[in-house]
Amino acid sequence: MSVTELRPNMEFWQERVDMAAAFRWTARLNMHEGVANHFSLSVNEDGTKFLMNPNQVHFSRVRASELILVDANDPETLEGPDAPDPTAWGLHGGIHRHCPHARCAMHVHSIFATVLASLADSRLPPIDQNCATFFNRYVIDEGYGGLAFEDEGERCAALLTDPKVKTMIMGNHGVMVIGGSVADTFNRLYYFERAAETYIRALQTGMPLRVLSDEVAEKTARELEEYPEQDVRHLAELKAILDSEGSDYAS
Repeated sequence: MSVTELRPNMEFWQERVDMAAAFRWTARLNMHEGVANHFSLSVNEDGTKFLMNPNQVHFSRVRASELILVDANDPETLEGPDAPDPTAWGLHGGIHRHCPHARCAMHVHSIFATVLASLADSRLPPIDQNCATFFNRYVIDEGYGGLAFEDEGERCAALLTDPKVKTMIMGNHGVMVIGGSVADTFNRLYYFERAAETYIRALQTGMPLRVLSDEVAEKTARELEEYPEQDVRHLAELKAILDSEGSDYAS
């Protein structure tokens, strides 16, 4: 029996295991920010109750049983042990209150996404298949106003109300990715960082870019959206690797 088949008497166990695996792999890819940054996953119908990483625990040590259950409509949940910090509450609470389609939200300051967010022009042109994945499917936040306390979180949430837009390039900050599940969201986060890396490295050559036409870019993005189960298989493989290594993520 694999460690992921062990089910302690705890609510939302499979969701917790998936989240913990995403945290561990994000750390392995060096897409974390020490003990900062946050992932959240809604567990009720309207999306306002969500699981989140405990305050300032390194992504490489997050365990399924230690994830915190937060209520976006009840600030008193911030008073519990290891409750998320006010910026996590502000950013993720705002998204889960106003964007019910955002069942999962992942925010990181990964290197290449943050480089892109630091450019005067933070657009991601469709220069390869990964970049085309995000064609017409991201928004650029041009109004960074400091740490994401509640007002800043509300402002950011207003940029993600279109269900087609699942990636926010947070100018001067990083990236926020949303999705319908942990697998969907982590897969999108992974490929956005890969796409940003390709673009930044292409810029570094100083050579002209080979940019896809809008028609081909849109066709590619649509085909990838409809590609069956890649996100589910991706996360399943990551969990299988962690299990084979004896990781305690699912504990």
